[in-house]
Amino acid sequence: MTEKNVWEVALEQFEIVAERLNLEPYIRERLKRPKRILTVNFPVRMDDGSIKFFEGYRVHHNVDRGPAKGGIRYHPSVSLDEVKALAMWMTWKCAVVNIPYGGAKGGVVCDPHKMSIGEIERLTRRYTTEISFFIGPEKDIPAPDVNTNPQIMAWIMDTYSMNMGYSIPQVVTGKPIEIGGSEGRVEATARGCLFTILKACNYLGLAIKNARVAIQGYGNAGYNLAKLIAREGAKVIAVSDSKGGIYNEDGLNPEIVMKHKVETGSVIDFPGGKNITNEELLKLNCDILVPAALEDQIHKDNADKIRAKIVAEAANGPTTPEADEILFRKGIFIIPDVLANAGGVTVSYFEWVQDLQSFFWTEEDVNQKLKEVMERSFDKVLEIFIKEKDINMRTAAYMLAIDRVARAVKLRGLYP
Repeated sequence: MTEKNVWEVALEQFEIVAERLNLEPYIRERLKRPKRILTVNFPVRMDDGSIKFFEGYRVHHNVDRGPAKGGIRYHPSVSLDEVKALAMWMTWKCAVVNIPYGGAKGGVVCDPHKMSIGEIERLTRRYTTEISFFIGPEKDIPAPDVNTNPQIMAWIMDTYSMNMGYSIPQVVTGKPIEIGGSEGRVEATARGCLFTILKACNYLGLAIKNARVAIQGYGNAGYNLAKLIAREGAKVIAVSDSKGGIYNEDGLNPEIVMKHKVETGSVIDFPGGKNITNEELLKLNCDILVPAALEDQIHKDNADKIRAKIVAEAANGPTTPEADEILFRKGIFIIPDVLANAGGVTVSYFEWVQDLQSFFWTEEDVNQKLKEVMERSFDKVLEIFIKEKDINMRTAAYMLAIDRVARAVKLRGLYP
């Protein structure tokens, strides 16, 4: 496994491209540092009456192209370095798809699987209050991430609104439809990823019908992608969650697998599927591999065992720089996270725009606009990839994104 932590990986990825773009020193220094970092420690009353303290973070990486945008995750492994890296990646992601946001991210160190709904609500409301001066519809708009969902976004929106004295649905995205959420938001990350996979298949001459797909991670992105890609005629031969995976060469039915997961708590032991480990899933002989779990899953110790033709990164940061080089040498086509999973932030942007106008679109409108954004962005990245010849799609995506942000920095100049 790589010795670098996730922040070092994000910096290394940036430096490679900054060198290639020949960025001016002051712009390089500006973009490798987060603009603002907030750390909060706060008490929450637990169900048994005890008081427990939690640590949380909110980081703004860059706001030169617009308000900060990024999810909030609840996980035991949340760290400041992880949140800084994810905020930086959000800056590049928003720039790749050319939406007017900068990057942010937030997180709380906790294990929501060991907490009741009431404890999670109290934690959410207290965390929101602690960061309330840091967020806002014109400056920083949170969204769901690992272990957070529309209900948690509803509590954030309600807490912020109660403190302000009136309803402000546009302070957060990924909300339930009933309080200002957007149609199509739940499937947006997966649908955006699908659009990029279809474009990649078209470029590589790979038929999507009967293409063998392995998906690591069976949360919102993984499950919805499995469902959507199966409708395109692909065969989902393996899926996994944090407890392990299942494999069937003849294909799995995504909906029936999800029903099993809901009933048992995991995809493992699915009737008609052979249990495998997450590591084994990555090494399967398949056409399309989709890491849709956590960071650093493909690294220097397993990259040479990857046999997929396409790696579509539905997760953030699943591949280390060392693994990137190995996959590139093997001729594996990467659809990088900042492009592949940008459907979520794109439809979050649509939700924010709808909330600001109090005018809502149909799901067909949302999906069509998402398709246009994702396909246009893929084409822009592919153009750089083909022109440069000696780079992978990640470097091409970063070149597009970092150049856009650097131009914004330069045009805005220094204040005072």
